[in-house]
Amino acid sequence: MFRRKLLPVAVAVASLAVLAACGSSNSPSTPASVAVSAQDSIATATPIKHVVVIYGENVSFDHYFATYPNATNPTGEPAFTAAAGTPTVNGLTGTLLTANGNSTNAANGTGASNPFRLDRTQAATADQNHAYTAEEQAYDNGLMDLFPKYTGRGTSGGAGAFGTTGQVMGYYDGNTVTALWNYAQNYAMSDNAYTDTYGPSTPGALEVVAGQTNGMQIVKSSRSSYYTADGQGGLTMINDVDPGSDVCSSTTDQAMMQGKNIGDLLNAKSITWGGFMGGFNLSTTNSNGTTGCARSTTSTVVGAATADYIPHHNWFQYYQSTSNPTHARPTSMAAVGYTNVPNTSTVDPANHQYDSDDFFAAVSAGNFPSVSFVKAPAYQDGHAGYSDPLDEQAFVTKVVNFLEQQPDWQNTAVIVAWDDSDGWYDHQYVTPTSASFSSADQLNGSGICGTGTAPAGLNGLPVNGRCGPGTRIPFVVISPYAKKNYVDHTLVSQASVVRFIEDNWLGGQRIGGGSFDATAGSIMSMFDFSSAPRTTPLFLDPTLGTQVSTAPKS
Repeated sequence: MFRRKLLPVAVAVASLAVLAACGSSNSPSTPASVAVSAQDSIATATPIKHVVVIYGENVSFDHYFATYPNATNPTGEPAFTAAAGTPTVNGLTGTLLTANGNSTNAANGTGASNPFRLDRTQAATADQNHAYTAEEQAYDNGLMDLFPKYTGRGTSGGAGAFGTTGQVMGYYDGNTVTALWNYAQNYAMSDNAYTDTYGPSTPGALEVVAGQTNGMQIVKSSRSSYYTADGQGGLTMINDVDPGSDVCSSTTDQAMMQGKNIGDLLNAKSITWGGFMGGFNLSTTNSNGTTGCARSTTSTVVGAATADYIPHHNWFQYYQSTSNPTHARPTSMAAVGYTNVPNTSTVDPANHQYDSDDFFAAVSAGNFPSVSFVKAPAYQDGHAGYSDPLDEQAFVTKVVNFLEQQPDWQNTAVIVAWDDSDGWYDHQYVTPTSASFSSADQLNGSGICGTGTAPAGLNGLPVNGRCGPGTRIPFVVISPYAKKNYVDHTLVSQASVVRFIEDNWLGGQRIGGGSFDATAGSIMSMFDFSSAPRTTPLFLDPTLGTQVSTAPKS
């Protein structure tokens, strides 16, 4: 039995009266005698009252959707058969599969390889090189033909190019990433979404909440590989480093960010939101006896344990205004999403930062924040090397199956996006619109990203270290209002998530300070707000990714 958090009747009626006066067609008609939740009473530009961003790790678009919607369907693997009329994507066809530049460029040495299919027995792979400079070098001035040389890392076992740097050319199809293909089949996906800049997890984590990697401040430093001079007297983050505001962070390398993130803008408007990170609750003890910052889980697919919580993935910990350094717990599930403990003037100690377990607990208790960023425990976040697509699938389906059973599913949108490509091959290249001329840049020549040369003194632009758009990544929208079986080609990026939140709840307000939210493409074309919502749930088996008639038990 799920309980909806209710507003006092007087407040609820007053809120509805305000919405009626505004003439908003996107506010559902509710009888005056029925109280509505605090979140549902807020005026929004669309019928969406709750957005949940499931943020995965390290996947290029081709790595998961290269041959969509055509799967091999070998015996013994979950089958995927596309519905009639399923659109194709900008994937791998023709000579991209049979005479790819990564197989013919001699500079790739013994790792030279065409793209090749990975099956479910090869779900556990090596982590590829996905540093800022390495990714630019792999893209080779738009030729896209040096992935094995610069981002490829081999590993033993498996088949195909396993054991060589050519493993970076591997891709999965609907027999392994079955759930994601089924979500794409029934809802909307983009085949033209990119990281805002080249580089690994931390820059991607910052882009999806702030659209910004410039304004970094060093807290502790034993190395310099994670930042570059921005040409304006400041620093831009280009690689991974732990947040300076986290008890679990490295003791030698930490950084913080200046400026604002989307949480700051939501706080200013008293809109409930939260960052829900796997492993964040340090008081939990796992079945293997681990707890605190060292709490870990063993993936049976990978065959190893990894810490549930990874500090350099935690979006909001890099900003003093939205950090929770000690991982303090919320006073109750009713306080989740709120700055102050409800009905008091006391600031809740969690400061909008919670464990992923708290997301399920709060929503089950009837308190569903307007905006939720959700990250799986690390073994389920999809990051090659310690996670995998099968464990990732289990978490994504757990979240979606759960939400489809909630009273607010009818006005919810789930965005499944990723922080970076892990260096996995993708054949699509976009000419940089954000130029950079730091020593770390190697996309269009030594010290060059973009066209032209650095102006004398840089004259305020460009801000170095922000070369982008970067690598192409998957992007899926699951919602009763998502277009069905639809592939969108609008150029979007990680900052497009920030823009959607701003456009829906904040009247188009932007973060400013150079955030990419000002230029990011809109994801609105992935929705159909002119038709009635398709509220019939699509329940998927968490292991197989195939459709089932009733929700699996979590």
